Amino acid sequence: MRTHFCGLVTEAELDSEVTLCGWVNRRRDHGGVIFVDLRDHEGLVQVVFDPDRAEMFARAEQVRSEYVLRVTGRVRRRPEGTTNPELRTGAVEILGTELEVLNAARTPPFPLDDDDVGEETRLRYRYVDLRRPVMQERMRLRAAVTRSLRRFLDEAGFLDIETPMLTKATPEGARDYLVPSRTHPGSFFALPQSPQLFKQLLMIGGMDRYYQITRCFRDEDLRADRQPEFTQLDIEMAFVEEQDVMALNERLIRSMFRDVLGVDLPDPFPRMGYAEAMTRFGSDKPDLRIPLEFTELTDVMREVDFKVFSGPANDPEGRVAALRLPGGGTLSRKEIDDYTKFVGRYGARGLAYIKVNSLAEGPDGLQSPILKFLPEAVVQAILERTEAADGDLIFFGADKATVVNESLGALRVRLGQDRGLVVEGWQPLWVVDFPMFEWDPKENRFYALHHPFTAPAVGDPEALRADPRSALSRAYDMVVNGTEVGGGSIRIHSPEMQRAAFDLLGISEAEAAKKFGFLLEALTLGAPPHGGIAFGLDRLVMLMAGAGSIRDVMAFPKTQSAACPLTDAPASVNDAQLRELGIRLRAQPGAT
Repeated sequence: MRTHFCGLVTEAELDSEVTLCGWVNRRRDHGGVIFVDLRDHEGLVQVVFDPDRAEMFARAEQVRSEYVLRVTGRVRRRPEGTTNPELRTGAVEILGTELEVLNAARTPPFPLDDDDVGEETRLRYRYVDLRRPVMQERMRLRAAVTRSLRRFLDEAGFLDIETPMLTKATPEGARDYLVPSRTHPGSFFALPQSPQLFKQLLMIGGMDRYYQITRCFRDEDLRADRQPEFTQLDIEMAFVEEQDVMALNERLIRSMFRDVLGVDLPDPFPRMGYAEAMTRFGSDKPDLRIPLEFTELTDVMREVDFKVFSGPANDPEGRVAALRLPGGGTLSRKEIDDYTKFVGRYGARGLAYIKVNSLAEGPDGLQSPILKFLPEAVVQAILERTEAADGDLIFFGADKATVVNESLGALRVRLGQDRGLVVEGWQPLWVVDFPMFEWDPKENRFYALHHPFTAPAVGDPEALRADPRSALSRAYDMVVNGTEVGGGSIRIHSPEMQRAAFDLLGISEAEAAKKFGFLLEALTLGAPPHGGIAFGLDRLVMLMAGAGSIRDVMAFPKTQSAACPLTDAPASVNDAQLRELGIRLRAQPGAT
């Protein structure tokens, strides 16, 4: 139907005849001459319709935004003074000789050049939203990313192998999406949260190097970087240790950034232990572009009379830390109050601070409602440890360590953004040496920090049982600009170690046999040492595109309430379908 794409017509086609198809981006009538900006996925070009061809000109008068046209015409140079250097096609225009309206369109639900359209409307009319140049560019970027990743892995000897979408519900992690089985009444499949167990079985099956770009499903509360269904680059390798997996995946990500963005990432990526990351930044995914760090004050505050500080300082699970903001003394009381409300979202009960107006004036050069509660020696220690200078502002966090880390960690990022402290560029990082388990005091049990198949750093099951609280795992996360883009580990390949891990997680022998019996049996039949990683493809593309949400780089995402405004899903099904599945719905509270 066409000879060229709209956005690719240039001076190379001068004086030739072209046939184009696309959407009307804009129509303008200038004193008897009609201009139509015709757009397709490659860009747009200006088409001129002259009144000399009365029938065609009459059709051109009728076209409106988003009409679908087929146009034939001659390429000519734009008149002097009318070129548009912002466009690839800006030096030329098409003098239309034929015009066919392939489809009319009613007025679009929103202008395609309006960036302030609500997300609900954009998702309801996603097929219109996808026509916008920014969305076209994001989909191109996503395709380029997957193409580069596949090429690297194919050349590195990996096999692209599909794993099942209908599988078995397993404990740990998020809630599963369940699929009732018609042929096995009362039984359910689960949609996979990840291909974790199947890729381990592939290693046991001798596949050696596997990868898959696959959909995963998790029924969990949503945030900007989460969706109920998302895409993962899944990788597994046999006969490897941590260094092997990390080195190869560094090369993979460096190669992809170079291919797609023309960016050279550091070689090698820096590495940081989990404990150091939490101490310095309060986060296991620190954004190293922000030059702000915590200062530990727990030991300094143990003997003060101020219970707000001494209480957490003397609590084995507590922490007192400071965050110095250079030049922060200019913050108004209202701004500080706003930041106090902000940290409250993360459980902080307040936000103490000291303004450093003039160090030379001693205590008189400081401004803070908490100074009267702190001995002068303690204040001096705070100033020395934080390396405070005139004009600085020191914020404090004092609570359970988890609350301090989350609240001050979030404040660090917020201040970096608000104060223009975020350094341009890309800062990748490996975070390593994670704890094997985390303890939940409410449920009085351990949880796996990553997943229950992660190998511990100790090689003896009895050593793991003897001291699970201090056990480290052989896990590693890749972080880019404060976002975790990939996480992986060396896996447990010994059945005895896997049983020990299940036992510590409160998974009984009977439950383990029921849920994971196939894995435990496979581990007894010659399982090689193996490990891998999974990358959140949506997050990776979101970062590379500079988008604010993974929904902006997915063709058809769900809303934050896990609904699809476009198709009106999820939706009810009829009684006949439910009967076929042996399902009866219970009345919901408040339903009429």
